[in-house]
Amino acid sequence: MPNLTQHLRHSDGVWPLTLVLAYILITYIGGWLLMARPGFLLPALGVIACGHGMVIAAYLVHDCAHNALFKKTEHNTRLGKWLNWVSGGSYGTYEDLRYKHMRHHVDNADPISFDYRAWLKAHPKIEKVIFALEWCYIPAVDILMHAVLMVAPFTPIGNPAHRKRAAAVLVTRFALLATLAVWSVKAVLLYALAYGLALTVLRFFDAYQHNYEIVVNLNDPHAELPHKGNREYEQNNTYSNLVSRRWPVLNLLVLNFCYHNAHHAKPTMPWYKLPALHNELFGDTYTRTVGMKGQVKSYHRNRIAGIYAETYGQVEVPAALRDGKAVPVYGLSFLTAF
Repeated sequence: MPNLTQHLRHSDGVWPLTLVLAYILITYIGGWLLMARPGFLLPALGVIACGHGMVIAAYLVHDCAHNALFKKTEHNTRLGKWLNWVSGGSYGTYEDLRYKHMRHHVDNADPISFDYRAWLKAHPKIEKVIFALEWCYIPAVDILMHAVLMVAPFTPIGNPAHRKRAAAVLVTRFALLATLAVWSVKAVLLYALAYGLALTVLRFFDAYQHNYEIVVNLNDPHAELPHKGNREYEQNNTYSNLVSRRWPVLNLLVLNFCYHNAHHAKPTMPWYKLPALHNELFGDTYTRTVGMKGQVKSYHRNRIAGIYAETYGQVEVPAALRDGKAVPVYGLSFLTAF
């Protein structure tokens, strides 16, 4: 595949890119077909397949945002925009998504423009619903953030220049869903479940990767922050939350996004090179690598406290996770540019 190779940032990237794109298409489309089948087992497999396809698409969007796949920004942008539709983040622009994520890397903070915490406190009835849904393990905060992404251009918090695009995206996506409902109402209803599953996975792996400060300054590109550009602070406050140390292949379930210290060390390194980079830079005994058991325990115990959490606190995250005391932080997905 010489034509593709010459456009790739890394010459060995042809087969990894081909395979991951094939996986996304097979699981996403295959998931829809399975969700429409009668019975329980095949539709259940369809929900998992479709949801996982969206997860992998989202993490590949992340690689595109860092120009980790192609040499030219325009090629990464084209693929990133298409993947953004698959992952369900297309209500916001790819450019805004990328800008927010680059600020995260440069500022060593999590910049936002919409503070859902303050908004919930001002709307106590909705707050009660969010608390109830989160108690039931439904990612209500992230659903809220995606809803904000849909309507933002029509409100004071959004960019009015994006109204035509936002309206076109809303009409297109809902028309597609309506068409699919004619084919199978069951599949459309189960797609909502698959979408919720994807949001849960994405926010779970976001929740314990940093203990950065959340700052409401996304619209201020000149904001001064105390740790901006500080590489030592960046690594000391970043954590690699591996699915498994013993069986590294399992980390492909989240496209190696969990090798987060390696990613922050070299952001343009593509997903398939991160395990080797992690081993080269940190080795197997790296103290910033946290285990899955502690993450699950902390997420379960502190899922309600996470609604208003803004940082992990001043304790060491690995120790807090081992004790089941680490509080997750919600609403920071790179798919929501707010």
